[in-house]
Amino acid sequence: MQPAKSPILSNDGIQRSSRFSLFNIFKRDYERYDGVPPINIYLLRLLFTLMFLFLSYDSWAHIIRHTGPWDPANSAAWFMWGSCAFIAVIGIRRPLKMLPIVLFEIVYKTAWLIVVAYPLYQRNELTGTPAEGMADNFMLVILPIVAMPWRYFFRTYIVDKRAA
Repeated sequence: MQPAKSPILSNDGIQRSSRFSLFNIFKRDYERYDGVPPINIYLLRLLFTLMFLFLSYDSWAHIIRHTGPWDPANSAAWFMWGSCAFIAVIGIRRPLKMLPIVLFEIVYKTAWLIVVAYPLYQRNELTGTPAEGMADNFMLVILPIVAMPWRYFFRTYIVDKRAA
């Protein structure tokens, strides 16, 4: 005997099933997410939650505990990360609105890995340096790459003529 589906009436008057289906999280959802599969929404919310938790703790703890004069470039990086952590809270609630932050994360981490870490790795100079720890963390850039709804991003932010 199969469990009965209990209908739910949404705000727009459309009747939806409350039964969760693993297959449905991969289907494009045009009603709620402009054609983005729910799996991308869940992954983006996870990404923004992790960004908030880890960046908030690391960056704001460093900023608050810092003593002495700031190095301008170093301080800009810490405050940029702290700002991203703060903005990530919006991304948890509205993940599709914060996709430019995800793209920013993908671009700066990938560029750093290619321009800074990879040449050190090729020369066998990465191991044991501060860059090694950053490279290990930046390799997690795969999560935002996978979470990003690329079709929606290009359609909304690149192709859409109304956005101008």
